[in-house]
Amino acid sequence: MNNAFFNWSGGKDSALALYYLLKDPQFSVNCLFTSVNEKFNRISMHGVRVALLEEQAKQIGIPLKKLLLPEQPSMEEYSSLMKIAMDDFRVLNFTHSIFGDIFLEDLKAYRDQKLKEVGIIGHYPLWKKNTKALIHEFIDLGFKTVVVSASDQLLGKEFVGRVIDHDFINDLPDNVDPCGENGEFHTFVYDGPIFKRPIQFEVREKVLRKYPNPDKTQNQKLVGFWFCDLI
Repeated sequence: MNNAFFNWSGGKDSALALYYLLKDPQFSVNCLFTSVNEKFNRISMHGVRVALLEEQAKQIGIPLKKLLLPEQPSMEEYSSLMKIAMDDFRVLNFTHSIFGDIFLEDLKAYRDQKLKEVGIIGHYPLWKKNTKALIHEFIDLGFKTVVVSASDQLLGKEFVGRVIDHDFINDLPDNVDPCGENGEFHTFVYDGPIFKRPIQFEVREKVLRKYPNPDKTQNQKLVGFWFCDLI
């Protein structure tokens, strides 16, 4: 059986991929691995408080390892810290790193290249599956997830804080992937077949934050995301 750690974002794709893995006799998932913004003590990109991340791990029943990142790490800083973490996993005899990625080829290539350098194999349970079919499967399995961040250009304030159901999917604009695979939105999963008990929380303040645009081919220097705070 392959000794695996799971790159856990706290969101829906991670939850569905982990659901698949826990049913796969080839793998034993023995650690959840999550990048955390050290300054704000929140999950990187998603903005979810670490206390809720820790509650997820508790209800899933798998140990959690956190990678602490500076507020806005350079690629060099990120790669260096990630390399240290991967070396630690290899010393502990982990052989596989699991991701919830679906179709972003360049991201998968980057991950596989970095993992190869430390002798770990990447595995992608959702790879190349139809995203519309995946999100409906996710809902039908009984998972429950709330949108915690969303692009202000593509979705806007009204989408954050919403629970993803079939109505939510129908409300998405045609240019938004049903799973948000292009980064259009991010989620926090609080219930479903991988959890012992649902996670309790409240939706609080919604704020708009601006970041440097990673796409240098566009004239727009900043991109905005709406976030809602969960406590």
